[in-house]
Amino acid sequence: MHVAALDLRPGFLLAHEGRMCSVIWWNILRNDRRQFVQMRIKDIESGRMQEMKLSGDTKFEILDKEERELTYSYRDGIDEVFFTEAGEEIRCAAEGIADVIAWGVDTYTGFFVNGKLVTVFPPKFAVVTVAETAPPMKGAGTGLKEATLDNGMTVRVGNIVNVGDRIRVDTETMEFKDRVS
Repeated sequence: MHVAALDLRPGFLLAHEGRMCSVIWWNILRNDRRQFVQMRIKDIESGRMQEMKLSGDTKFEILDKEERELTYSYRDGIDEVFFTEAGEEIRCAAEGIADVIAWGVDTYTGFFVNGKLVTVFPPKFAVVTVAETAPPMKGAGTGLKEATLDNGMTVRVGNIVNVGDRIRVDTETMEFKDRVS
């Protein structure tokens, strides 16, 4: 099925230049006469990201996918090993999903094309622990400061967040949402 770039959304799987890619980020830009689409896609096999700005009517081939919930188990050489609810073992190349596994959550969404696992996505929100940040500033208002998480990622968090706090982060935008008790 072919779809115009204006109709794409994050999470779509598409064929682009002979590669299987997933749409990571997508945005519409408008000027007086035309609409453009800005998007970031990720090559499923290599994990490489590509940013594009295209005409809104550019066509892409959308791949039929099946989504299943998977539980992460362990790394075995060049593969990450997951299990389905039924206990079926499924492997995925570690190279293409290293940034996804870094979230360290229990369950992921697996995308299958023709019965084969091609990529996984973390849940929309992940609860992670702050490993390093400046001391909390009470009464500092709604400002933000840098924090390094226990998974090595860096996000901007509220001024009242301290080392050891558990926070909820949007896994798509890397945006701090709130502290979790």
